[in-house]
This record gives sequence, structure tokens and C-alpha cells, in this order.
Amino acid sequence: MPHAPEPDEDDLDGIAPPQPVFHVEQALLGALLLDPHRLGDVTGIAADSFSTAAHAALFAAISSLPPPDPTEHAKNTTWLDQVLASGRGQARGLTASYLHTLVQVCPWPRHTPAYARMVEAEHARRRLQRAAERLVQTIHDVSLPHPVQTVLAEADALAAVVDDIASRFPPRAGVLPRTPAPPPAIASDQTEAVEEEQLLLATATAHPADIDSVRWLLPDDLTLPLHAGLWQCLTTLARRREPVDPVTVLWEAQQRGLLDDGSNPGEVLRLLAEPAGSLEHWGERALQRSLLATADHTGRRIEAYAGDPANTPFQLVVGARRALADIGAVRTRWQHATGTVPPQRPRPAPTTRAGPPTTTAAHAAGTARATR
Repeated sequence: MPHAPEPDEDDLDGIAPPQPVFHVEQALLGALLLDPHRLGDVTGIAADSFSTAAHAALFAAISSLPPPDPTEHAKNTTWLDQVLASGRGQARGLTASYLHTLVQVCPWPRHTPAYARMVEAEHARRRLQRAAERLVQTIHDVSLPHPVQTVLAEADALAAVVDDIASRFPPRAGVLPRTPAPPPAIASDQTEAVEEEQLLLATATAHPADIDSVRWLLPDDLTLPLHAGLWQCLTTLARRREPVDPVTVLWEAQQRGLLDDGSNPGEVLRLLAEPAGSLEHWGERALQRSLLATADHTGRRIEAYAGDPANTPFQLVVGARRALADIGAVRTRWQHATGTVPPQRPRPAPTTRAGPPTTTAAHAAGTARATR
């Protein structure tokens, strides 16, 4: 988990709180320093749930040390000294004065469970944001030998994070993120995609009997509106069992208004008259691009949702699941296209400090979808 840089010993008390959760973490730690026995009321979080290295180190120290006798704790600072010594092993900048500050800023120690729940919620948002960022980074990693398999594996990891958050914060019906979704990304260089889609259309025109073998390919999988429209013309003519050649496709395109954007009929004819290779090969290439583009948009949508601290965990779960459904739809068609059989594997259980569950929802093992 990324932590804020460790502060110098002299200025730890003067850290400017980056987010409201910083105050929440201070209140929680202050409550536990005042009354260590309240640690039993804290569930669902671990040291890495905190936003700074200093706070994570303090919580780890508090959790690992035996609680002091309440009477002795009220008389001396022995246990606090032990916490400080243990915490300094992970965060050098911790000072006794900062522990005193934490105690002073805690308004109500009896609100410890509420503070812990807030820390858990903020940690869930950060986890979701990091998982979405990893998905987007994977999509744009040009060094991957098998991009689809790797991207789908990251999508599964993201879905596992969403499932874990949902088990802690069961979503409420109809609660959507307030954050606007980003528009789909537009590739800076579409030359390869355009050329391959032209070969797809020309090969389908030359071999219309093969169109039925690529029913998993949809018009929206193609990058250019003209190409998407021409593919729809081809599939329509093939379904009607009407003659298919460049001229009949051009006529169908005119009937659909595809030439209204100024497309040159002669260029469309030339495009449809230069077949090469296998229709299934070009179709699979187009579907792969569509899958990666869908995963990219999904990852950026979830990234935007998680990047807005105003969204609650309930909203994040609903929004993320709706976004992931888009990947699931393309993934199913990819499996049909490639003959992939989904393997069965459980999703990993969440890692938290030992304690009773934070909600009544059970943690169930998920079934991961196929990757190829």
C-alpha cells in the first residue's frame, strides 16, 4: 500500500491532513491509546488500512502488544512507551508528543467502532482505485505476450476486490456513483485496426458463407462507424440469403444512410474488393481490440468512481459491478470465438485483522471466468 512519506521527527505534529480520513484515523488511534481495551471493538481493518506509514505503525503496535491493566494505565505511561518504541521500528518520525496529540484530538473514545468503520470505508476506496489502475496499466503494456489473458486476469482481480468490498458494505439498490463516467478513449493511431477491419469486410464480402461462423462479432466491435455499418450490411444480407458482393453491399449501405457522411462510393467498392486471409482470423483480431478497449473504459470508469471520495462504498460496489458487466459481455463472446473453457478457481479471502465479521454478509468463494 502506498504511504505518505515518513515525516521528520520534529514536524510530525505539523502534518497537514491530506484528507478528512486523516482526522478519523487520529481519532481512532487516540481512542485506542486512551483505552486499549477498545481494540476488541475494532474489526475489519489492519495496519495497511491506514493512509500514512506513521498511523499504520501505531495501529500495528497497539494490535500486537498485550493491553495494559486499566488501573495501571491510568497512573503511568509504561504501555504508551512500549507502543512508541514498537511503532518507531516502522516509522522513525513517531514522537511522544504526537501520541499526546492523538489522545487530545479524540472527541469520544466510545465512538471507536464508528471511527474504525470509516477507516475501513476509505481503505476500500483506495483498494478499488489501485486495482482499477493496475487494470488500465496492464491494458497499455505493449510488452505482454498474451494481452487478453493477462488483462482478463487483472479484471478478475478487480472483481475480487469489488466482491470483498460488497461483503463488507452490502450494496443498496439504486445507489449509483455520482461521478460522471469518462468518455471512451480514442486511440491515437488506428492505422492497423482500420487496415485489418478493411480486410475483414472484404473477406466477408468474398466469402459470405463464412459470416455465420463469426456470429460473435458485433458491429460495435469495429472502430470506425462506416466499418460497423458495412458489417451490419453484410450480416443482414447473409441472414436474408440475398446475393453478397461489393455492389450489393454498397447498395445496402446507401439504403441505411451510411454514405450520407460523404463516403466515396468508389472507395467503398475498392475496400470491399480486396480480400485476404481468413474471416475468422480478422474477426478474432477485431474482437480482441474490442475486448481491450472495453476493459480500458471499464478500468477508467471505476478509477473515476474510486477517485471521488464523496462516493460511498455502497455506490462504488454498484458502479463497479455495472462497469465490469461490460467486460463480462465481451468476454463471453471471446470465449465463443476462441473455444475457451472457463476454469474453476476460488477467489482469495480478504486479509484483515482477526475479529468478528463487520457485516452479516458471508464471504463466499467466487468462480473466476476464463482468461485467454
